[in-house]
Amino acid sequence: MPSRVCVRHERDYPCTCAMGNLSRFVEPVVLLLLSKKGPSYGYDLSGELQQHALTDAEIERAALYRVLRQLEMNGNVTSEWDVEQGGPARRVYKLTRSGREHLDEWATVLGHMSHSMARFVRDVRGLDGGRASRPKPRSRGRARGARPRSHANPTAPK
Repeated sequence: MPSRVCVRHERDYPCTCAMGNLSRFVEPVVLLLLSKKGPSYGYDLSGELQQHALTDAEIERAALYRVLRQLEMNGNVTSEWDVEQGGPARRVYKLTRSGREHLDEWATVLGHMSHSMARFVRDVRGLDGGRASRPKPRSRGRARGARPRSHANPTAPK
């Protein structure tokens, strides 16, 4: 297995956690942004992509443009060159009706996935009574068996 910097472990070693593979969820986020913002330039979308990302892995701008091209090939977005603004021509992307339906499909799929993931996390935390996989809760009061501090003398030893 090739080495790369793991998003979770922040070290360069052969990692099998595959957290970086979650970046394939760029598509629903692009559809969501186009639905919310309306017609947009790819550069503008890239600025907001990480804020709405479904992963904590960094999403490269090249991945965004690959997704936009694929969405356009599938009829989910249209694009045209904007040559009226000053400077170089820029491509403006717009969500189609088919794209809005595809976004709704993504919401359904991700909703089912969310329930499955929550169940998975509960199952993992339930192993061995959850002792090994769950952080211990902080105590809100005095420890069991500890004597209360004197309110009259806050510096009194415990």
